[in-house]
Amino acid sequence: MDNQTIKQDKAELNAAWDELIAELQCARQAIDDPALFPPEASSRVLAEGYRYLAGFLHHGVERTFHEDADFPVFRNALSVINKSTIENPDAIYFYAPIDGRQQYEVTAQLDNFDHWQGKPRAADQVQAPQYLIFEVADGPMSGDTGELTELAKGFRTSFGRLDNADLIVSDEGELRILLGPEKPAGYEGNFICTRKPPNQYSKDGLDRFATYISGRQLFYDWKNEQSVALSIQSIDHIGQHPAPLTPVKTADHLRRMGAVIRGQMHFWLNFYDKVLNVHGSHGQPEDGRFFFPVNGYNRPNAASGDTGGGMSTNVYAGGMYELADDEALYIEATYTGSPIYVSVHLGNLWGESPDYANHQSSLNLFQMYMGDDRVQRWIVSHRDPGIQNWLDTTGLPKGFLSHRWAYSEIPPESEWPVIEAKKIKLTDVDHYIPADMPRLSKAERGQSIGIRQAHVQRRYRSF
Repeated sequence: MDNQTIKQDKAELNAAWDELIAELQCARQAIDDPALFPPEASSRVLAEGYRYLAGFLHHGVERTFHEDADFPVFRNALSVINKSTIENPDAIYFYAPIDGRQQYEVTAQLDNFDHWQGKPRAADQVQAPQYLIFEVADGPMSGDTGELTELAKGFRTSFGRLDNADLIVSDEGELRILLGPEKPAGYEGNFICTRKPPNQYSKDGLDRFATYISGRQLFYDWKNEQSVALSIQSIDHIGQHPAPLTPVKTADHLRRMGAVIRGQMHFWLNFYDKVLNVHGSHGQPEDGRFFFPVNGYNRPNAASGDTGGGMSTNVYAGGMYELADDEALYIEATYTGSPIYVSVHLGNLWGESPDYANHQSSLNLFQMYMGDDRVQRWIVSHRDPGIQNWLDTTGLPKGFLSHRWAYSEIPPESEWPVIEAKKIKLTDVDHYIPADMPRLSKAERGQSIGIRQAHVQRRYRSF
């Protein structure tokens, strides 16, 4: 290779690196530039803000240098290393890049999944997660652009989904899903089509092809449920190998990495301010659908995969808490029907879940107590009131409240859950929590934390 080529390569890579650093500096501005809607600064908020940014650095490396639709691998979209989007502590968020013009096969071997079939759970036996869903779409991941315009209808296209209610699994627990632009003749197994004809949002009049498969594994029983090891391969590239990395590819990766990190940092703070109105600076919308009030809840709303609004089978409700040391938030909710998954969890002001391995900052329906009256009740507070349904703020004086009810088929809006909250004195908890709610000793709380610690370590093990 001649010296002139090496010189050009160095110049290209140096320029790409400089652009990456410039984008990182732009991303960092979101921590303290009021124009980018950061939360009000405190020592802890600032410290967590830099951790939040560092999480997107990790995310950016994986998203750019390790995405290949010809040789895809499932990776964590969010994890204990990179938390954001007020993410669900019960969830593994997974994704893999695809090219909708190709055929792919997704395979897995499930542990005991009796609960998927409405059977009693096997006692003290390794089990599959409570819920598993696969979704296929096109367009960048939510937040990549940094602009709220990506929420517009038609920006993303949902191609299809499969969850527990739809998945065909062999009696031996073998799961196989085929993805492709056409369903093979005579094929009767799990299939998601990755091609769609043009619609009213298409600008070029051409077919659209999926670019990602993503999904969730949702856990209920943190002691016995274990993650599903998912594999994916492009049928057209089995036994082949990718081309070597080149300076041009690396430069492209570096530029995209900076853009993704800056986009994610800017998008979500913008989303929290303008869509969820967490700062209360835009007035209260008439229907209260998205507004996040303090010590209260918005009206429940359904997700939309087309606009990047979360898992498409969820009904969400959210708000903010703001509590003094001697205060608590009493929350009460009811639902009809039989959601396949129910949870509540907290978030810091960056949209990161608090430490859910070493603190009880989240609870799902399996972990919480619900009496015969079918009313869900929780207490959010800084100090342990000694009841089972306690959510630990981990000392954060203000943060997010997030509730999820997942349905294989979203019910009519008239049947959506109802939820409300009230700020009370911590000493008055027993006036609101009925006597049948289990009371936990310090030792019993420690045992439940031990289950959480072991589960989270197992869920995100890297070997």
